[in-house]
Amino acid sequence: MSHPTDSSTLIAENFEPTIGKKWSSICFGLSALGILVSAIGLLNSREQFAFSWLFGFFVIFAISVGALFWTILHHATDSEWSVLVRRQMENIAGGIPMLSLFFLPLLVFCAPILWKWWNMAPGVDPLLDSKTPFLNHTFFIIRYVIYFAGLGGVALVLRNRSIAQDTDGASSHTHAMRTAAIAGLPILGVCLTFAAVDWLMGLDYHWFSTMWGVYIFAGALGSSMALLVLVITGLKNAGYLKAVNSEHYHIMGKFMLTFTVFWAYIGYSQYMLIWYANIPEETIYFKVRNTESWHFLSTILVIGRFFIPFALLLFQFVKKNPRIICAVAGWMILMEILDIYVIVLPSLHQTGISPSIYDLASLVAVGGAAGGLYFRRLVSSNTFPTRDPRLVGSVNLHN
Repeated sequence: MSHPTDSSTLIAENFEPTIGKKWSSICFGLSALGILVSAIGLLNSREQFAFSWLFGFFVIFAISVGALFWTILHHATDSEWSVLVRRQMENIAGGIPMLSLFFLPLLVFCAPILWKWWNMAPGVDPLLDSKTPFLNHTFFIIRYVIYFAGLGGVALVLRNRSIAQDTDGASSHTHAMRTAAIAGLPILGVCLTFAAVDWLMGLDYHWFSTMWGVYIFAGALGSSMALLVLVITGLKNAGYLKAVNSEHYHIMGKFMLTFTVFWAYIGYSQYMLIWYANIPEETIYFKVRNTESWHFLSTILVIGRFFIPFALLLFQFVKKNPRIICAVAGWMILMEILDIYVIVLPSLHQTGISPSIYDLASLVAVGGAAGGLYFRRLVSSNTFPTRDPRLVGSVNLHN
């Protein structure tokens, strides 16, 4: 709970433009390097490029959509605690429209390589014929446009309204953001679920799982909250967001713990039900990922994504200590990267792990661009919503 007191002494903060420009340039430079290396991969090994680029793209996409969810949840539940950290969630989610451009190389150059149904003629596979109303070029492209229009539109509306409230302090912005957030909840759920089905499950159109969307959702939310912890700590170490205290870290840590458990629950449920039913179309996914060296990474994922963070985040002192929780947050992001890697790359290298420089290059290319745009947004507005009516509750937070 929180105890409202006067917060009029809280001064609006603006990130130093020269430092923001410097970090933005560094991120864009890394992105350019990643794009250059990936372009070489596109020319020399299009198949490897396709899967590597999908891997790098979806990691950043999932984390960005996760940040949008936390922004939506803040407004939909009229939350107080998150006001001080909300602007950074808005800044991260604000990169979603840009990500639509990074999907285009997959659509233009790699669609037949990634999604085997793309160029299959009618009558070759009866199962594909039955899915043709959904798996066809036109509807696939329409869905791609809908995903980014829906998610990007909600993200921009929430951020623009939030920044506008910094200027005039009008309560109408709060009501508008709550309305947009409530409408945005089903939009996010549908778009993330169907994007995960189209782009990841679609790598093998025979395979299916009714829990797939929730599994991707759980990973996105846990990793995006972990990223928020790292971003907030970085800003605090730079002298900003002094009002953020151990109570805020405690809540962020509890959300990290929540979605560590939720990810494990959904992952285990999906595995157990597929193993129990023993239907070939379902078991093929886990059969490949328990083959040769992929089994090693799958085991690391189970231990590293659940048992390690779960054991650490149970303790209150871990959640309240910025240094320790940052270590856990960084680990959780690494596990999200590993999770998407184990989802995507076995479709190319079914007999075992075959690392490629293009895997790293794609992650740097998309992540660097997202980071560069984040720093541009960081310097374009206050570091926290200065005239949100719930700010006083966030400043005086007590769990």
